[in-house]
Amino acid sequence: NPYAGLVNHLRAAWLSGKTRPMEYRVAQLEALGRFLDEKKEDILEATASDMGKPSFEAYFTEILLCKNEINGTLNNLSHWMKDEHVDKNLVTQLDSAFIRKDPYGVVLIITPWNYPIHLFLVPLIGAIAAGNCVIVKPSEVAKNTERLVAEMLSCYLDNDCFAVVTAGVQETTRLLENKFDYIFYTGTSSVGRIVMTAAAKHLTPVTLELGGKNPCYVSDTCDVQNVARRVAWGRFFNAGQTCIAPDYVLCSVEMQEKLMPALREAITEFYGPNPQESPDFGRIVGDKHFRRVRALLCSGRVAIGGQTDEKERYIAPTVLADVLPSDPAMQEEIFGPILPIVVVANMDEAIDFINARPRPLAIYAFSCDSKVVNQVLERTSSGGFCGNDTLTHVTLTSLPFGGIGNSGLGKYHGRFTFDTFTHHRGCLHRNMGLEALNALRYPPYSQQKLGLLAATFEIKRKGMCTLL
Repeated sequence: NPYAGLVNHLRAAWLSGKTRPMEYRVAQLEALGRFLDEKKEDILEATASDMGKPSFEAYFTEILLCKNEINGTLNNLSHWMKDEHVDKNLVTQLDSAFIRKDPYGVVLIITPWNYPIHLFLVPLIGAIAAGNCVIVKPSEVAKNTERLVAEMLSCYLDNDCFAVVTAGVQETTRLLENKFDYIFYTGTSSVGRIVMTAAAKHLTPVTLELGGKNPCYVSDTCDVQNVARRVAWGRFFNAGQTCIAPDYVLCSVEMQEKLMPALREAITEFYGPNPQESPDFGRIVGDKHFRRVRALLCSGRVAIGGQTDEKERYIAPTVLADVLPSDPAMQEEIFGPILPIVVVANMDEAIDFINARPRPLAIYAFSCDSKVVNQVLERTSSGGFCGNDTLTHVTLTSLPFGGIGNSGLGKYHGRFTFDTFTHHRGCLHRNMGLEALNALRYPPYSQQKLGLLAATFEIKRKGMCTLL
């Protein structure tokens, strides 16, 4: 296997204990911070070249949010790494019971192209913080960013413990043949199944950050202008190439009529009368992706936008009205600047519509009535939820981010990333003496021993009393 030597090299480094001291982890995390600071312009140029990403969006998502992850981790790492002491029963009162935070070992992180710096750095930050050695496989689709990561990261991180592998589909398949101690994959559900199958051969645990069709319910009681701006921003940010973007709107026919002019106004406010000329609107990442997204324009009727330019890989911010559940745009995750509107009679029908489909990565609900928002939250299931806004829940490192069912497995961000790449090792350190206390468990057995043993090990329900 062409990658066996690299994996073995990193495993030897991990077994040496090099990555375990907190000082080592801090030094590597600080180096990642320098990478973001010193290569800021290179990052902005690479993401602009790959998908026309506006520098504002690139700085916010690829640099600022990553620096927040690094600084939050550095601020809390000593606390996260400490042994966590736990409750004991009567027998073990004089002993030490604790959870040790062990690294898994050599982990593999496979990242996508849509946020090519953010989605490799955030899991990498947690993997380093947890004390692992790491191989990162950036997406080959975002070629300029892949080259930047491959050439520059080795200048900042310890090459004995961290490596970047540039690979296409065939090479990644060979890479997955190796035994890793943890695999973290972000991408499509179809490839997620391949990754999970490969991991199963070695009984390797995985985190799968996948996509899905994220519904956005808009009730009849809401501020239409605010809804339009927040939904348009979430849908058309990064030209719609965001795994948590609102994928379609569910609303009444009356609300559809109110939303349409408000969405048109919001799009013009954001990108001007011709979004193709706007420096704040991105492009589709590749020709194949462009053709796939363009084919979805035949769904419903084009109410706003719809213009395309294959040479520029440009698809205008588009809203589709009167979309049917059977239309092409409702059969797959759109991952582009197209927003279908599906008409429902009321909230109950919207909830039934959501629950009849695979559980999404995010659900959005808009209403001036908090009871409506809470109803959608309580009666549905999704990876995450955001009421009266889109995307912003992902900016909080205090919230776990991850999917459920078809939208993924596992969670990360902030402390949750550290925990994902950490084996929580249950430990009990007993006293060598006081052997008389152990006599109850040794043969020969008796009813008296069993009664005393039950009394010392039993956990009683709180609020219950025992009559003596």
